[in-house]
Amino acid sequence: MLGAQIAFKKYIPTEGIWGSDWIGLYQFKKLFSTPKFYAVFKNTLTLSFYSIIVGQPITVVFALCLNAVRSNAYKKMVQMVTYMPHFISMVVMVGILVQIFNPRIGLYGRVCELFGLSVTDIFSQPEAFSHIYVWSAIWQQLGWGSIIYLAALSNVDISLYESAEIDGANRFKRMIYIDFPSILPTVMILLIMRVGQIMSVGYEKVLLMQNSLNLSTSEIIATYSYKVGLQSGSDYSYGAAIGLFNSLINFTLLIIVNRVSKKATEICLW
Repeated sequence: MLGAQIAFKKYIPTEGIWGSDWIGLYQFKKLFSTPKFYAVFKNTLTLSFYSIIVGQPITVVFALCLNAVRSNAYKKMVQMVTYMPHFISMVVMVGILVQIFNPRIGLYGRVCELFGLSVTDIFSQPEAFSHIYVWSAIWQQLGWGSIIYLAALSNVDISLYESAEIDGANRFKRMIYIDFPSILPTVMILLIMRVGQIMSVGYEKVLLMQNSLNLSTSEIIATYSYKVGLQSGSDYSYGAAIGLFNSLINFTLLIIVNRVSKKATEICLW
């Protein structure tokens, strides 16, 4: 937290934090007066909300379906296949995406040619960036993200299933009326924590997928802060101000969502 002072100073590395001049809220005024910032802020929220709205429900449904599988061998095989992408490095992952969507030699280009469709470079289309980013992340993290839900489902009382079977409930009804209510507290806790990180979209994957053509939708706060604060090597205070603003938004959203969840479902972090 001591380093947060950099956001309120004209930081000069040779002078250090204490030796740099105090300039107050100048960097924040500069931040909010920059037209590009609002587009960057919008892109960050778009990627985060898209990831939450699509990613978490799919992970929950996957865990519920996998838990309902009776064959242990099949279940272990599916778990292994879905866990593996999590261990692929981000550089390799983006490289795979570039190869798949290559308009000339990639799978996407070959399929389009096969059906006589026009082939375009998807990575050069700004409107396609968020879809590629989110759905590739879902594929990579689906199996790994379901682990905690499967762990919660393993604690469900077996007698509940036996009673449901006696009452004539099929597998789908048991999933809806027993499994989902059992993991609902876990779902809500993870949702609260995810909303608390809504502004913290990782810059590595975005930076690797960026190019001059999709920059209008791919530039987020993390990459913007990295470029102006570290890559340029001349405006550390501005980069620190962006990071501090980012953290304050996350903290505020965490408090709000936790309070809403507490009133609505009585499930909360504190």
